[in-house]
Amino acid sequence: MFINFIFLFYCSYGAQLVMIQFDLSEYSRLSEDDYKKERRKLLIELVKLQEWVIKKKKRIAIVYEGRDAAGKTGSISVLSRYLIPQKYNVVHLGKPTKYESRHWFARYAKHLPNRGEIVFFDRSWYTRALTEVTMGYCTKRQYTYFMNHVLEWERDFQKKGVQFLKFYLSINKPIQKERLDRRANSPLVYWKITENDLRMVEKWDMYTLYKNQMFERTTSKKAPWVVLNSNNKNIIRVKETDATLLKFTEWNFATSIPVTEKNKGVGFVREKLPLREFRDDFNLISDIYYDRLRFQPTITV
Repeated sequence: MFINFIFLFYCSYGAQLVMIQFDLSEYSRLSEDDYKKERRKLLIELVKLQEWVIKKKKRIAIVYEGRDAAGKTGSISVLSRYLIPQKYNVVHLGKPTKYESRHWFARYAKHLPNRGEIVFFDRSWYTRALTEVTMGYCTKRQYTYFMNHVLEWERDFQKKGVQFLKFYLSINKPIQKERLDRRANSPLVYWKITENDLRMVEKWDMYTLYKNQMFERTTSKKAPWVVLNSNNKNIIRVKETDATLLKFTEWNFATSIPVTEKNKGVGFVREKLPLREFRDDFNLISDIYYDRLRFQPTITV
């Protein structure tokens, strides 16, 4: 029932974003029973996907980004629940050392999948384009270098057989506050709340600026950003499983989802991404926003 869906594309060459979003109309009536049935059906297909990855010696990297409490860890837990443990890995790196901060791409390169392996990144190298620049944990030069070179870095690994799927889980302010409050008051998971989480909430608007800039600058033909509304966790976990399966139907693994003219190639936003020199635009943005936003009074949610 829910496995057929429509992609909506928003793409441009200017200030607007380049991303992929879902038409949620078919999911709006998803009951708890329907969710469990659909989730089971899709998880079976994910097991088939993993069998295909192992047999064909594919290298699959699935990236999860989003604000705190957007559901990244829970989503990965659901998707990986029935996979063969020896053939997948979950990467969730902590605070970088000074050396790792200076050698940012190398920090993540060693965790990319081997042949026949799926790797889930619970936050990824894109932390530099989001949390690090928002909180001032990296320099302007480090941020600019990242934005100038990340697509080139990904393309180098794509040539070596790595296939990227990049999810961004979007959450609104009230839902995030509700989840963080629930987490803070839980005797089981209160430890997940950090001072950094609370400071990030105060910098909502600044994070949004860099998030939008990341979407515009780091989408590519083979690895577009897939933006999913995660306010409803049941719906998000069905949608992201759908998107994962559809992404890899083009590589002919055993799945019940047919490849048609309607969905063939879905997710490939444009033939060639215009790689303008980011430094010029960044200097303009930094003059107007970067220093002012970094030192402005905090925004209370």
